[in-house]
Amino acid sequence: MDNFIAHILVVDDDDGIRSLVKKYLNENNYLVTTAENAENAIEKIKIIKFDLIILDIMMPGKSGLEFIQENKKKLETPIILLTAKGEAKERVAGLEMGADDYLPKPFEPKELILRIKNIIKKTKKDDQKRVIEFENIRIDLNKQLIFKKDKNLEYKINNTEKLILEKMINNPGKTFSREDIGFLINLEKERSIDVIITRLRKKIEIDPKNPKFLQTIRGTGYVLWIE
Repeated sequence: MDNFIAHILVVDDDDGIRSLVKKYLNENNYLVTTAENAENAIEKIKIIKFDLIILDIMMPGKSGLEFIQENKKKLETPIILLTAKGEAKERVAGLEMGADDYLPKPFEPKELILRIKNIIKKTKKDDQKRVIEFENIRIDLNKQLIFKKDKNLEYKINNTEKLILEKMINNPGKTFSREDIGFLINLEKERSIDVIITRLRKKIEIDPKNPKFLQTIRGTGYVLWIE
């Protein structure tokens, strides 16, 4: 588990807080995705499986409490609430609905990191090593490595490649459009997405020009066949 990199969703309507929290988390080697409101967060959790959500309670539109009420049972993702000093009632309500912890604003960055580490340590199980093997390929998402056993070759994958592979591995046989992938990795240029897919094929395919596993569905997107 030493090489596990948690992916955290930060949901807050305050641009400054979002940026600061993202900065703190990035400095501590976490992957971070942000959302400016509950509606945007809902769209992101449809595509990305997060390890933890940091959620502001009071936001325009849907509140953090409404987000928990509608999504907690489906998600099974730990949630840390960010609350103002005067929101004790809402804080209690959030904990009753299933939030795992809370942190009042303003907060110390070190305290936030410690709370995140404690929650992830509790929720991550030893069997979630995320090591996948098919034919002569071994993918270790924790170590971010792809190993071709027949050729005795090892490839490092970056965080962007890891996100794409993780999503596809969790949904084998499902086609993902370029838009889906772009949303997942916060990238809009379709050409750049094609380049990333080509790079991944070189790492997992025997013949990247005639892919067996990571295939193109013409006019639709990409699919990973590993079953």
